[in-house]
Amino acid sequence: MLDFSPFHALGLLARTWPFLLLRLLTYGAISFAYVALTAGGAGIGWLIGALGSQDFRELATLLGGAIGFGTTFGIVYLLREYMLYLLKAGHIAVMIELMEGRGPPSGRAQIRHAIALVRERFIEASLLFALDQLVRGVLETIFALMHGLSRILIPTGVVGQLLSLLHAIMRLLAGVADEVILGHALRTQATNPWNAAREALVLYAQNAGGMFRNSAFLLLIGWVLSLLIFLLLLTPAAGLTYAIPGAWSAGGLAFALVFAWSVKAALIEPFQVACLLQAFFRLSAGQQPDPAWEARIAKASRPFRSLIERGLGGAAGR
Repeated sequence: MLDFSPFHALGLLARTWPFLLLRLLTYGAISFAYVALTAGGAGIGWLIGALGSQDFRELATLLGGAIGFGTTFGIVYLLREYMLYLLKAGHIAVMIELMEGRGPPSGRAQIRHAIALVRERFIEASLLFALDQLVRGVLETIFALMHGLSRILIPTGVVGQLLSLLHAIMRLLAGVADEVILGHALRTQATNPWNAAREALVLYAQNAGGMFRNSAFLLLIGWVLSLLIFLLLLTPAAGLTYAIPGAWSAGGLAFALVFAWSVKAALIEPFQVACLLQAFFRLSAGQQPDPAWEARIAKASRPFRSLIERGLGGAAGR
């Protein structure tokens, strides 16, 4: 049994269409940058390779394309803080507003409104990014603790292997689970987001079974949709590859993967977040963080202890 309504999640996405459009434009631009810089690097390598033999030209083309691809990856990596701050946190803030019955504005004003909400909790993007990294570290610990407990209770057999598979699945979905923790901080309008994240992580651990069940289903759906998108994009991606001087056979696969990733990040991931926010709020309704769970996590997780220390220091914007 699932603890969310996919139709309600789709309704949230429809009402936050400005963010969906912004995500599509952003990730589409990233995909275009991958293609343009990879093609440009391959073209430069092809020209340089004309000075040598055919084998040298092929190698220079391949290296040029790899350098262009790697350069784009580096730029995206440097921009990750701002993508989290503007795209993900802002989108979550608007979805929380709608879930709580508050009507945010529409159009471009919705994006400005969301950024203002995020800035009330996090003055700088680096602070939100630091919190996100700590949360991811704690989630890894929670998954490991749950896996360890399950292995004690069910050490061998098919069920034990399935639990190990579930643990691996949850680690893959950690990038979406951290947005659920952020959603709790925004929902409670906490002036100290470090403490809010600590509380949410304990509540997540208390309801790990239910969150695992919902997350595994959503991860499966995400994989199926991403695979279908990848297959649909193989033909146009291969056409792009053969338009590049000295085209290489793996280029079509690489570009199709990039395009499929952009669609997943722009459309599939926000759907998963909208579903998991519903599940988390429903499962943790009326609960308080269990001190026993908090002590267990604190003992096993250095990032969780860092959250506690930062929480004692006050609000994130100070």
